[in-house]
Amino acid sequence: MTQLNFTLNFESLKEEITTSGLNDVTKSMLVLLLNDYMEQERNDYMDNKPYDRSEERHDYRNGYYNRDYFLNIGRINLKVPRTRYQSFTTDVFEKYERCDQALLLSMAEMVVNGVSTRKVTNITKQLYGETLSKSYVSELTEKLDPMVKKWANRGLGVQNYRYLFVDATYIKVRESDRVVSKAVYIGLGVRVDGTREIIGLKVAQAESEENWKEFFEYLKGRGFQSPKLVISDAHEGLKNAIEKKFIGTSWQRCTVHFKRNIFDKMPKKNSFKAKELVKSIFEAPTVQISRQLKDQFISTYGEDQKYAPVIQTLETGYEDAIQFYAEPTEAHKHIKTTNVLERLNGEVKRRTDVIRIFPHEQSAFRLIGAVLMQYEERMDQGNRKYIYFKNRN
Repeated sequence: MTQLNFTLNFESLKEEITTSGLNDVTKSMLVLLLNDYMEQERNDYMDNKPYDRSEERHDYRNGYYNRDYFLNIGRINLKVPRTRYQSFTTDVFEKYERCDQALLLSMAEMVVNGVSTRKVTNITKQLYGETLSKSYVSELTEKLDPMVKKWANRGLGVQNYRYLFVDATYIKVRESDRVVSKAVYIGLGVRVDGTREIIGLKVAQAESEENWKEFFEYLKGRGFQSPKLVISDAHEGLKNAIEKKFIGTSWQRCTVHFKRNIFDKMPKKNSFKAKELVKSIFEAPTVQISRQLKDQFISTYGEDQKYAPVIQTLETGYEDAIQFYAEPTEAHKHIKTTNVLERLNGEVKRRTDVIRIFPHEQSAFRLIGAVLMQYEERMDQGNRKYIYFKNRN
């Protein structure tokens, strides 16, 4: 085997060319360097010199083909050696792709972090010396697909989840010549040790019982077991799906949404004291005190016809809104609302609003999945827990 006459350090080369004031002469020098490197690669593969005659040769040189290649310094044109039987391949492109992988993923991360594709193309003009098309930048973000897919479909059977928060938010997606609304289904689980984890993501049609059942089947298919409590808003289809798919699981109606429903029924004027009393019902330290405050509200406002719809709403949804009292006291403030998912949805919307309309469903899944993965990494850093249980019973 012949030895190459020089060693090419791609990492140091990349650093040098990206920090230097490059000009056309320097670019030409890099082209010569890489062409020479590939030529010697072919010589090494052939194990002979050009024009050598040997009956033992396994292949023949067969000229070159031109290839444009994008680097941080801009576009260069290389002469790539080839052989008759096409068995020879150069590792130049593979090595440089590995070197540039961090840059490419950084560009994808820019999109994930809310930078528009148009702005990313302007950034790449500074990095590459020419404008890359928006479609090319979009292709870069597709590098996230296998990572997001692996994360979204990972097994859940090795963990035991005590609580499940679920909610859906809406985005715009292009389908053929139409722009349609799609629901983004998100599930966040809290394990028995108090740590939390984003365990589910799906982009599908608008909320319905069937779609929520499909979402729960998706979780169960990955090993998710029925939790003690599911926390959500009062979407009728969601309630029915919880009841059918998680036998023996209690449902906690989000108290924030429930109080908002009650307040909407109240008179517009002179209802401050009534609102404060309703708030105290769900802030009570025990379920017994909560029931006493509820009875107090009904006795105080029961004779006022303006409050009849308020009392009816309160009595209808009260039991579903106080299921959190059956859980350990230290968990109450965390599990009586869907605030934890509201914050997460806000983060998702902040990123998706930049896109406005996704070109297809997969692009939405990719971006939102990457946002959720990123959010999860910094959610509870340093072995922190969402809920510190005094015991795990």
